[in-house]
Amino acid sequence: MPALTKIPAWLQVYNKDICWKMDGLNNSIYLTFDDGPHPVVTPLVLNILSKYQVKATFFCIGKNVEQYPDLYTRIIHEGHQVANHSYSHRSGWKMPVDEYVTDVDKAGRSITSTLFRPPYGRITPYQFKALKSRYKIIMWDVLSKDYDTTIPDETVITNVTENISPGSIIVMHDNEKTVGRMEKILTQIIIDIQNRQWNFRAL
Repeated sequence: MPALTKIPAWLQVYNKDICWKMDGLNNSIYLTFDDGPHPVVTPLVLNILSKYQVKATFFCIGKNVEQYPDLYTRIIHEGHQVANHSYSHRSGWKMPVDEYVTDVDKAGRSITSTLFRPPYGRITPYQFKALKSRYKIIMWDVLSKDYDTTIPDETVITNVTENISPGSIIVMHDNEKTVGRMEKILTQIIIDIQNRQWNFRAL
């Protein structure tokens, strides 16, 4: 089943213990990046965010933090939020509970945060139960699909701009799949949202 660009309201209500969307106070929008740090894309993203004075949240992979600690430090020093995206980026649907929790906690030794986003958005009820006392599980309500290289840049942009509303949590990716397209996509998304007089906030 293809991933949904816009998470329907009924699913958000059904899974009410998971954060899908924020309250939208002051027309706030929450831009998030998964899978970094990446040696090419993450610096580019940080430069663009700095240019437009935008704060975001980076859901980092533990093994990438270990490989690129300076980038992880830069994210924090520039005022952005960091969060846990597991150590090895494996689907929870394919892992036993104990192994999954161990992987998340291993990332937690490098990533100082109580926010966690399951890789691919896949987490079982048992995994959720094992983690919920220590982590706030963050999903999203708008998926850019920037990772799909078969989708034109303009479609990725409209996936975001036509589906957001105040409080939306947007997923983008600072990984290998967005090399060469991130600058255009991110810049246009930021300009569109700022033209609406909406505000970017970190989670």
